Amino acid sequence: MKCPSCGEDNDKVVDSRASDEGSAIRRRRECMKCEYRFTTFERIEESACIIEKRSGSREPFDRNKIINGVLAAAKNRPIDGYRIEELAFEIEESIRELPQPVSSQDVGAKVLDWLRDMDDISYLRFSSVYKEFSDVSDFEREVDLLSQPDTDKLNEVN
Repeated sequence: MKCPSCGEDNDKVVDSRASDEGSAIRRRRECMKCEYRFTTFERIEESACIIEKRSGSREPFDRNKIINGVLAAAKNRPIDGYRIEELAFEIEESIRELPQPVSSQDVGAKVLDWLRDMDDISYLRFSSVYKEFSDVSDFEREVDLLSQPDTDKLNEVN
């Protein structure tokens, strides 16, 4: 496992425990070079979920795309990386139960629902890319949606 801080591939496991109701193993690791601590998850590899993109092309689900997209939206915001990994895992688990292929819009909507509850700024950043904002009025519309009670937000699909 490469250290996310220095890239060294020599680490030690300092803690190991069951996670996600026993379907994964969470490991705390420490880099032997820089002593940076990081978390990894070990899971059973299951058959890939298929995502249908807006263009009509299909590709296997990639949890890292969710993680990287949310990390970019949440840059310098108070959202823990561990929570983002949990989100990606939860979304993957939920789409495994859906008929395949699953649309990328459905995946993006799940991410937006989570971000709406976590952090308004991250939500707006992610929305601007996901919904392909073209001008300031798109931001204004989303800010108005954020100001509405939750029941109204659930009825708005874009």
